[in-house]
Amino acid sequence: MGWSAFRPAGLTGHIRRSTFKGYTLVSPLRGDSTYLLDMDGLIVHHWHHPDLVMGYARLIENGNLLLIASRAGEEKPDRASAADASIPLEMRMRTLGGHASLAREVTWGGETVWEYDNPAIHHDFIRLENGNTMFPEWVEMDPERERSVRGGQRSRKRDKPPMLGDDVIEVSPDGEIVRRISIDGLLDPRKDPICPLEGRIEWTHVNGIDVDESGRLLFSCRNNSRVGIVGADGSLEWTYGAPDVHHQHNATWLPNGNVQIFDNGMHRAGPPRSSIVEVNPESNEVEWQYLAQPEMQFFSSFISGAERLPNGNVLICEGASGRVFEVTRRCEVVWEWLNPFTVPVDDSVQVLIFRAHRYAPDHPAFAGKELLPMRSLNRLHGLGGRFAGRAGR
Repeated sequence: MGWSAFRPAGLTGHIRRSTFKGYTLVSPLRGDSTYLLDMDGLIVHHWHHPDLVMGYARLIENGNLLLIASRAGEEKPDRASAADASIPLEMRMRTLGGHASLAREVTWGGETVWEYDNPAIHHDFIRLENGNTMFPEWVEMDPERERSVRGGQRSRKRDKPPMLGDDVIEVSPDGEIVRRISIDGLLDPRKDPICPLEGRIEWTHVNGIDVDESGRLLFSCRNNSRVGIVGADGSLEWTYGAPDVHHQHNATWLPNGNVQIFDNGMHRAGPPRSSIVEVNPESNEVEWQYLAQPEMQFFSSFISGAERLPNGNVLICEGASGRVFEVTRRCEVVWEWLNPFTVPVDDSVQVLIFRAHRYAPDHPAFAGKELLPMRSLNRLHGLGGRFAGRAGR
């Protein structure tokens, strides 16, 4: 989807008989707020994070909001600093996409009840049933291992910092790392090369994690276009990726044991376009796919995600354009909302959303809450237009 300074914002369409009813959570990327929206695309609750630069947030089973972000006011070098060996690792990581400084858990009213500081965590998180939390964490690779990694655009500089790989760490409520899984230690430097159009700052760049009921870890790596499953015993059970998906995000488990992937489609052969694919890890067969018609009308080169809803529909976040929409299994778009929350960046504004989630009305966070449109906040952002309250069929 392209960008227009005069595009509509908020709800642009809703076929009521076909949607999964609930509340949608969005956190504009690099903003300072999280918003809960009703099915009319109106704000019914707002969390303000004045000391943070947001990554994204999700509601968790205890009813609180868990988020990942960086601290406002942190010094951030320019992106070229990522390849400068004279700059400390913590500063170099701040130049990379998905960087975060902390995770924070807050109540409905915004009170902080838990916080975890770690300058190497990034992109994603999972709160486990045991109360621990999992994160991707950047790590510097061993030089010998780095030299064996194929692909990427090589630099002629002699003084280069170590290439970054990824671990996935499990952190207890008191901040102790109780488990560590080396993603770059499981992948093959030759069979899982960096995309030839990418640099060699990072090999893997994990941008999504998920865990199933048996404890198997599902991960997505952007730079080498790989999705994988790590068994409960720590072994690599399955990988999938290029040339079938390219620079994908948000690989998630489905109830039937399949894996759903937001295939960004960046650097693919042919015209760029994105898709949502459901892959059977037993056969590698694509059992369902969403493509726009025409295909080029759905594309986000980075960030983005897709969430399977309880009725079988899929909530899609086309992150680069700030578009969130719901499709049926027949690939019919039945709900669409465009982000009105602009974030100033240099001399322009952006509407990026890393990921969106929808929650059923019986989610624990909503118990005893009156979820009514916040009139002044909706008016401030131009929400409540011609579709609100009466859209669709």
